[in-house]
Amino acid sequence: MHKAEAITAIVLAAHALARIAAHDAGNDAPSAQWRTLSILEQQGGLRLGALASATRTTQPGMTRLIGALEHAGFVERTADPDDSRAIVVTATEAGIRALDDWRTELGATLAPRFDRLGDDDWRAIERTAAILGERAQSTPDHTTGAQE
Repeated sequence: MHKAEAITAIVLAAHALARIAAHDAGNDAPSAQWRTLSILEQQGGLRLGALASATRTTQPGMTRLIGALEHAGFVERTADPDDSRAIVVTATEAGIRALDDWRTELGATLAPRFDRLGDDDWRAIERTAAILGERAQSTPDHTTGAQE
């Protein structure tokens, strides 16, 4: 397997495992909800257009999702301090708690699939997770400065 194929296989397997966990846990929240809350947790408040770009969705789609998240109490919209015509979306404490609960549920639901792994496999998974996390953080995100 070539390097690019290995990275692609990891990403695809991770997406599949997330779908399996959501299904097995009976969690019917859209994955875009968790992706959006994760981005807001990591980057702080973002304008709607920047958030749509970061999640790779349309601005109308993001507007609908933010409406649902706001209704659930997971995000809040405030005026942009640099431009009162623009809106900044921020995750609330309830949104971050929901995200943390989902991550816990995800891990607990998937844990049985990994029960038989040995120490070497766990070290490989832990190292892979660390490497992928570093790469995700070190890659410049050009969406945070995007204007609407």
